[in-house]
Amino acid sequence: MAEQERVRVAVIGSGFGGLGAAVRLRREGITDFVVLERASSVGGTWRDNSYPGCACDVPSHLYSFSFAPNPDWPRTFSGQEHIRAYLEHVADVFHLRPHLRFDSEVRRMTWNAERLCWDIETASGALSADVVVSATGPLSDPKIPEFPGLASFPGKVFHSARWDHDYDLTGKRVAVVGTGASAIQIVPAIQPKVGRLTLFQRTPPWVMPRVDRAISGAERSLHRALPLTTQVRRGLLWGIRELQVQAFTKRPDELGFVEKLAKRNMARAIKDPALRAKLTPDYRIGCKRILLSSTYYPALARPNVDLVASGLREVRGSTLVAADGTEAEVDAIVFGTGFHVTDMPIAERVVGVEGRTLAEVWKDGMESLRGATAAGFPNFMTIIGPNTGLGNSSMILMIESQLNYLADYLRQLTVLGGRAALDARPAAVHAWNRRVQERMRRTVWNTGGCTSWYLDANGRNTTIWPGTTAEFRRATRRVDLAEYQVVRPRDGQDAQDGPGAVGTADASAAAGTASAEVAS
Repeated sequence: MAEQERVRVAVIGSGFGGLGAAVRLRREGITDFVVLERASSVGGTWRDNSYPGCACDVPSHLYSFSFAPNPDWPRTFSGQEHIRAYLEHVADVFHLRPHLRFDSEVRRMTWNAERLCWDIETASGALSADVVVSATGPLSDPKIPEFPGLASFPGKVFHSARWDHDYDLTGKRVAVVGTGASAIQIVPAIQPKVGRLTLFQRTPPWVMPRVDRAISGAERSLHRALPLTTQVRRGLLWGIRELQVQAFTKRPDELGFVEKLAKRNMARAIKDPALRAKLTPDYRIGCKRILLSSTYYPALARPNVDLVASGLREVRGSTLVAADGTEAEVDAIVFGTGFHVTDMPIAERVVGVEGRTLAEVWKDGMESLRGATAAGFPNFMTIIGPNTGLGNSSMILMIESQLNYLADYLRQLTVLGGRAALDARPAAVHAWNRRVQERMRRTVWNTGGCTSWYLDANGRNTTIWPGTTAEFRRATRRVDLAEYQVVRPRDGQDAQDGPGAVGTADASAAAGTASAEVAS
């Protein structure tokens, strides 16, 4: 019987996080790795979300890797097709194709204390990896709430992240459920072609104008000829957003001026006072993500659009019934109801040293050390883990910081020598998260008076980073071995064991499956 394949690193997902990790591994001289992708192409969120109007609300030159600048972005805010093409380009330029394994969804992965590796079951076969990097992302698994009667709806139903391009909306009566970032792009994109559009709004968002324009040929030529100009442009975009962080994290009352600008933006397009009242939020701007659109409000003012200022309650045949009793007869339902963010499905498939899944460990709320590692899950790292999200800037900045941490993590394993794994100390995880949550108390996300997808079922913000991206980069520049237990094979027969390593790893001892040495 052939021996099961074993690689040094397995990366899960081929979006920005997964491809970024793959590039960083190659730059560190590591080529013994695979990228496991459940779909048949790269792109992650930007492959799955192809709905009409799909685009990024972060400027293009900031929403790209610093090590892979793109001088040819066509617009200041790029559309989905351009971002996906960029990711395909990254896969080609950095020679990642040989490492990609498509149609290889991870079904289960279990820590093997005997061999100090992760045994991974995928849709295309099994393998083992010394280190696993989970880059599945928080916006990868759509969430459709359970509504009474939905299963018997006779028309078409789909989520914004699983858009059915074969279904023609022309002339149809369409309901859009939700008013998040996807919905405000979908509504103006489909409004001109549908017969009637009914928007079910549970909570109105704050919407600011999206100052988008085509990037001229002259600008692109300049960026190609003088790469420094691209760096300067990116630096300015980054700096402006860093300066904004104080208002979100320490002085939410200063956001009142921004609210006035948002209300003026609404008033320019919405002349009906009653409609304006329905669209005006009753919470502090920034508590939910501030949305950018210059077409959303004009679309809502069109005669074929109805706003139901109440969440969907149930479905009766072809009739949708809101919580306030409003009814709408529709042919199709488009759910823009978000994703499993604080209950990531991948967590149910990861089994740690105690035989418990990551989902079980996180049942009272996600916690990890520096947004990357969880106690009891040796050599397992998450890209875009707990409390690494941003409310006003580019997630690519956070991803690159975590890639720095990943690179040093692997260097530390090499320096330790022999067979070894690093397991985050529970005390270090708790201390890090206690500090994060203390800082979170003053932020607009916790004090702004809203309920958002940033909060978990217990009302705790386990999603957002309460500081600047520069602060996070400093916090993840190096791995502090004092925050980790060094796990060795339980037989203790390792030629590389050092004389200063003593003791037993807490998590491993609790499981009774492996002894460990702890670096002092």
